[in-house]
Parts: sequence; structure tokens; C-alpha cells
Amino acid sequence: MDKYFDASYIWNSIPVLLPFLKITFLVAGSAIILGVVFGVLLAAAKLSSIKLLQKLANLYTTIMRCTPSIVLLFLIYYGVPALAQNFGMNLHSIETAIFVVITFTLQFAAIMSEVIRSAYLAIPKGQFEAAVSVGLTPFQAYRRIIFPQALVVALPNFGNGMIALLQEGALAYTIGLIDIVGKANLIIASNINAHALEVYIALAVVYWVLSIIIEKIFTALEKIFGKGKKTLETS
Repeated sequence: MDKYFDASYIWNSIPVLLPFLKITFLVAGSAIILGVVFGVLLAAAKLSSIKLLQKLANLYTTIMRCTPSIVLLFLIYYGVPALAQNFGMNLHSIETAIFVVITFTLQFAAIMSEVIRSAYLAIPKGQFEAAVSVGLTPFQAYRRIIFPQALVVALPNFGNGMIALLQEGALAYTIGLIDIVGKANLIIASNINAHALEVYIALAVVYWVLSIIIEKIFTALEKIFGKGKKTLETS
């Protein structure tokens, strides 16, 4: 079999890979949504006046930061079902994608908790006090004054976190998830490892385009919400 570099394999592989993006998006999107919700709760715990909550939330973030994604993925995929068997539960029939979503939700939540916490602390406390003093309720002050400004601060790190999650999610193929990376490996295997370089270049091109699109979207959002922030500051 011919194993010389053939650029045509790059362009021929991309249309075969693209349909499997829906699985990548489904897994990444689920992890992002759940991670943001969990991240908000963690950030609230870190900002709480209750010391125990602060310590637990900070400990969780430290553990997640110090655990490589692939190690956490293996712990969740292999460790949790093995542990559950000791309690008479069989989790081996659960879809692989569920374990992937859980893994990256846990990691993304740790990242988002710090993004949300730092964005909140970046807004001067005097703005909340001033908003309440002119008659706004605490909820209205947070919704109309604090949240819009904190959102602008958080957007760049949120975008970077999304790109990182998308890239880390490529590890899901190691436990058998057939997403875009899993499909790329199936193509290579079917070719008996011939033209692997071309297929991986095609895969890289897809990820480059996705990352650039996400970056452009968040740059546009920063400009849009940035105008709103300037309006608040001048009003």
C-alpha cells in the first residue's frame, strides 16, 4: 500500500470527519452548560462567608487543576463503575458519552468557578451599594449593574475555557467514543495506518477553524457588551 504523503487525503478526509462533529458538539456543549451551573455554585461557595464552604470549593478547584484530563477520564470511566459494583450497581451499560460529559463538566466547573469569582471581584463594591441606595433591590442591582460588567470581564477567559474544553475533549476517543477524533482513528485503522499524517492534518484543520470561529465570536461579544459597560460607567 502506498504510504507516501498525498495531500488529496486531507481534503477527502474532511467531509468524512465533519458529520461526527455533532457528537463532539453534543458532548462539549453538555459539559459547558453543566460546568457553568456547577461553576456558579462553586464561585458562590468561594465568595461565601462560611469558611467551610470556601475551603471545600478551593480544595475541589485545586484537585481538578492538578489532575490531568486523561487521568480524570480514566478514573471516571473505569473507577466509578468498579466502585459502584461494590454496592451492587452495574454502570457498565451506561453510554460512554455520559462518562465523558461528567469528566469535562467537573473540570470545566473548576475553571469557571475561578473565572466567575475573579470577574465578580473585579467590579467595585461601591457600585452595588450605590445601586441599592438609589432604590434598586439587591437582585436588580446584580442583574442590571453587576452582572453586565462582570460578563465583560469574564468573556475572554470563558472563550479560552471553551476552546480548551473542545481540545481536551479529543481525549474521549481513548475510551471508545466515536466523535470526530475517534472517526479519524477509525479511518487510519481501515487504511492500515497508511496516510495517517494526512488524516491528522485534516483533523487539525477542523480544530483550527473551530477555535478561530469561537475566538471571533467572543471578540465580537466583548465589543458588544463592552459598549454596554461604557454606557453604565458614564451614566
